[in-house]
Amino acid sequence: MMYEDVTAADMRTRDLGVLVGFDGSDHARSALQFGASEALRRKTTLTVVTAYAVPVPIYPNMASLPSEPEDRARRKNAEATLDVAEKYLDDYTGDLILAVAEGNPTGTLADLSEQAQLVVVGARGRGGFIGQLLGSVAAALPAHAHCPTIVLPGTDSTEADAKNEKFAEQKPGGPIVAAIDGSAQSAEVLTQAAQVAEKTSAPLSILMIMPLAEEWLYWYPDVQLQNESSLRRRSDLEKTIRADHSWLFEDHPNLEISIDVESGQAIDAITDRTTTAQLTVVGSRGRGAVRSALLGSVSRGVLNRAQGPVMIVPPRSQP
Repeated sequence: MMYEDVTAADMRTRDLGVLVGFDGSDHARSALQFGASEALRRKTTLTVVTAYAVPVPIYPNMASLPSEPEDRARRKNAEATLDVAEKYLDDYTGDLILAVAEGNPTGTLADLSEQAQLVVVGARGRGGFIGQLLGSVAAALPAHAHCPTIVLPGTDSTEADAKNEKFAEQKPGGPIVAAIDGSAQSAEVLTQAAQVAEKTSAPLSILMIMPLAEEWLYWYPDVQLQNESSLRRRSDLEKTIRADHSWLFEDHPNLEISIDVESGQAIDAITDRTTTAQLTVVGSRGRGAVRSALLGSVSRGVLNRAQGPVMIVPPRSQP
């Protein structure tokens, strides 16, 4: 097949639809399958990109010169990796772009995300994508992408590889969970989550985490946190959420929406929901101690431990 060089100039006038970063790993294959199904559901283009970086060559003597230039060797390897994606997509019926790009994988996908509706990557990968608990691309990309990013954990399941089911839409089962914290970004999180829930006919669960009782007592030692007051605080928060986001119920009258207020650690509670949710949606930043951080501690913590797909929603005005 023919490959095309990917540069910001080349892609600036294109609609890339659902953009998938592919490096041939098991996690990337999960991302490819999810992205392909999502592109079909959205009736948009599926763009699959394999990025490769070429280091500055340093050769101490003539004997250490490689038989083939480093950039050419890396490109061939990237093309071979993309061949794997092409074969996997041999029966894909939607619009498709397959491309090799020279450049840092995170930077390349972040640049291309400006022309995409959604970016999908695996939680961990190999080569330029590999990291520790969370791969380097999955950890850095959500903080710099211009559109929502979905990070997929790897899977050992091959059940969906059957020709007739590989790109089937995800069957309803679990809800779409939107984790909010009352920050300005909560509205965008709810907007994205509601759109997915409506298109997949899934219920939308709005989740807010109250601080632990110990944290309240640290700041307000005179407060008596009995069961009755805790229930009252939970009820008040539910009413506040419903009032502050009344537009959501008005814009989506046919959507099943529930509000859950829990107490505990936000990362633990949200991560727990990823085991049963079709998709868990969080903001890239919130009310954390370091609001200027590009990727907040909660979103990063959830990505590190998630058992299901997580969407990270950037602010509308992304730096």
